[in-house]
Amino acid sequence: MIHPLKVGLAGFGMAAKVMHAPFLGSMEEYKLESVLERHNNDSQERYPYVSVVRTIDDLINNPEIDLIVITTPNNTHFEYAKKAMLAGKHVVLEKPFTITTEDAQALIDISKKTNQVLSVYQNRRYVCDFLTIKRILAENLLGDVVEFESHYDRYRPEAKPNAWRERNEPGSGILHDLGSHLIDQALFLFGIPKTITADVRMQRPHAKINDYFDLRLDYGFTKIILESGMLVREPGPRYMIHGTKGSYIKSGEDPQEELLKAGAIPNTPDWGKEDEANWGLLHTEINGKVIKERYPSFNGNFGLYYKNLYETIRNGAPLKEKPEHGFNTIRMVELALESNQKKCTVECTGFIDSDYQ
Repeated sequence: MIHPLKVGLAGFGMAAKVMHAPFLGSMEEYKLESVLERHNNDSQERYPYVSVVRTIDDLINNPEIDLIVITTPNNTHFEYAKKAMLAGKHVVLEKPFTITTEDAQALIDISKKTNQVLSVYQNRRYVCDFLTIKRILAENLLGDVVEFESHYDRYRPEAKPNAWRERNEPGSGILHDLGSHLIDQALFLFGIPKTITADVRMQRPHAKINDYFDLRLDYGFTKIILESGMLVREPGPRYMIHGTKGSYIKSGEDPQEELLKAGAIPNTPDWGKEDEANWGLLHTEINGKVIKERYPSFNGNFGLYYKNLYETIRNGAPLKEKPEHGFNTIRMVELALESNQKKCTVECTGFIDSDYQ
């Protein structure tokens, strides 16, 4: 029997509107109870049954709420999550988990002390390409991976008006934002690297914070390249993976975000299904036969994150998106900034040993 979790949603910007509310508002495991909006009542246009509050304290002090989902700017994550857990609420934090590893460790300690579930919303683990790559690597279709290259590129030459992510503030910039996705995927698949060499830049003339990065992670045998920029009008492949037996090349974007922006409800049987034209190319050898063909993509589904979270909170299943994962991602960001500042390769130390699978 489903016993829905009542949810308080902190913030109603793009992340909340597109990545969270459509799932929290349509899944039987959840009931969207209240939304924090500083000045407007936008959430009630789509979810007329929710109550709108103006402060984080009003949200977390609601005794009906079980779970607080925090989608507010990065520099509020630590304070809001701490308050929520001390008030007896489970917490989901949008990525990046926190701005510093010091704050991340403090939240982990509070979670353990209060016995509240604390999770980071790494929804890019549930896109079609990453789910497909997991299967390809699990089945050893490429042999031992020698190089893994991942891109998250955009073309946005002008500054986005009033965007806190583009201000010169702690936790802003593309490395904390899109970098958190690429780093988490690399750590999930390959674990902690030996070293990192980073090139972090401001490429656009108006930029006030980093808008480009190139991270080189060295695992000894395996090399990983993570790159993201805002001046990529014509993107190349999103993933290029080369192994001792073959290669997998993948272009295109998971369809979910555009569907959600258009107002689609994520409850259809074919949700997250990718067009066959965007399936990746697998060129490898299987059972002595060389093949070069389009490899079917798995359906993406951000809702799997919330399915798993419900099982953890209600039924005690192991948490999949752990706070320690958030800590490790921020540790990698810190090391990338150190590498860039010193213009050198740095050792990867200071991580938390945590199972990703």
